[in-house]
Amino acid sequence: MDPQPTTGDALVVRELPITPGFAAPVLAPQDIHVWRLDVETAGILPSELQELLAEDELARALRFRFDSDRNTFILSRALLRKLLGSYTATSPKSLRFSYTEYGRPLLSDAGAEPRLEFNVSHSGGVILWAFSLGRRIGVDVERVRRDFSTIEIAERFFSPAEREVLRYQSPDHRHESFFRCWTRKEAFIKAIGEGLSHPLSQFDVTLLPGDPAKLLATRPRAADAKHWQMWDISVPAGYAAALIAELR
Repeated sequence: MDPQPTTGDALVVRELPITPGFAAPVLAPQDIHVWRLDVETAGILPSELQELLAEDELARALRFRFDSDRNTFILSRALLRKLLGSYTATSPKSLRFSYTEYGRPLLSDAGAEPRLEFNVSHSGGVILWAFSLGRRIGVDVERVRRDFSTIEIAERFFSPAEREVLRYQSPDHRHESFFRCWTRKEAFIKAIGEGLSHPLSQFDVTLLPGDPAKLLATRPRAADAKHWQMWDISVPAGYAAALIAELR
């Protein structure tokens, strides 16, 4: 994946590939950097990075039942440390994290302002990391699955407007539209830091093929929607991914 700048509302989203020997470029106040790793083809082994993890991270890795899940966790966390270390000129191993009440990690003793914000998502063989300075961000990637009823899940979680749009999608395209909607909604609730404690039905996003990624409406505070900008992120066929960033 080649670096691809995308502009809008004075923000610049730059998509970057994780490659052996990578280094983070300068992150300016108007920049959002999104890094991507395709686990199967990147040639980066978990065993080469495991030593970067703290004891609690190693313990968490060992609790995974399947090797694939364990390796993905090691890669996502160790490369997060390498990226943060590159942005802050700090040893990756020495970084310490604190956690919000909803489990979102933050850099402890981040020091300089504006604060370096970050978010991570992984699904299947794809991992994404997003970084910004002083603005909340959220990123989400999902492998498109076809082994469940999209309408049934949408009725439980999506807003009335989103459910209506999904119902009128042809069955051939409904799963792609579902995951397009899901990743955009997940990115938003990750950005505001509340996770699934924030009801997914309290806001609307676009989901039709060809529609630009956008936060359409927020409830109960309708004005909140205009303070965010959303993008689709480049991922392999069979995946959907979205990014959202806070505007000032």
